[in-house]
Amino acid sequence: MRQTSPLVLGAVAYDAKVVTIWDGFREWFGAKDLAFDYVLFTNYERQVEAHFAGAVHVAWNSPLAWIESLRLAKARKRKPRALVMRDTDCDLTSVIVVPAKSSARELADLRGMRIGVGAQDSPQATLIPLLTLAEAGLEPGRDLEVVHHDVLLGKHGDHIGGERDAARALVRGSVDAACLLDANHLAFGRDGTFAPGSTRVLAQTPPYDHCNFTVLDGAPERALARFRELLLGMSYDDAAVRRLLDLEGLKAWKPGRTSGYAQLGRAVERFRFLEPWLASVAG
Repeated sequence: MRQTSPLVLGAVAYDAKVVTIWDGFREWFGAKDLAFDYVLFTNYERQVEAHFAGAVHVAWNSPLAWIESLRLAKARKRKPRALVMRDTDCDLTSVIVVPAKSSARELADLRGMRIGVGAQDSPQATLIPLLTLAEAGLEPGRDLEVVHHDVLLGKHGDHIGGERDAARALVRGSVDAACLLDANHLAFGRDGTFAPGSTRVLAQTPPYDHCNFTVLDGAPERALARFRELLLGMSYDDAAVRRLLDLEGLKAWKPGRTSGYAQLGRAVERFRFLEPWLASVAG
């Protein structure tokens, strides 16, 4: 029996290409007899709230939005799960970099210095690396000065604009170290943001995971099962989907897992990051 009501996805419009991506997936799913549509949000907090209100069936969540969903689900006695994620969402790391000529040789040497980070809500360029510093005995705001680069708050650093600003601040010398996704540190070397050999990695975080498709209890299981089946069955060798996969930054979809969010969970707890938002929505 053909599905008639569409499975509705929520996604955050962090870039204009998001429309191209989900229009393409809607067409592809439709050709596979999965009625599919999507709703775009300006920020992840609005998306999480809409998901719990039943406005969407599945949410393409940042890692912080996943943690937000866990916290809100606990308050509302709901059950979230991570359905699918990209191969490129698994086992990322962040780095704390300094100028190659910096006197800092270990994290302890950053005491009293200025640390450039991304947006306040960026897991990879702010929350996770600041946790690394805190767990090494350097409390942000007390033992070192944190310089935020708050580009597009609410989009959780997906656009990397705040990271790039932190990198540029390091080049200018207005900060003594910068916190970046490891892959972005390498990319900034390739695109000329960093001159060759001008930076040095002082520390690297343990691996963590990034985005996932989040679903809640009560979602339409048959449609979700087909959605998951189709995603996991996509092949990069298929020209019909390769362009969409390239735009979304992956070679293959993987089953969702939640083991890679522990660091971010600790950061949120340590810095009490979600308390104001939770107080406004948990009732």
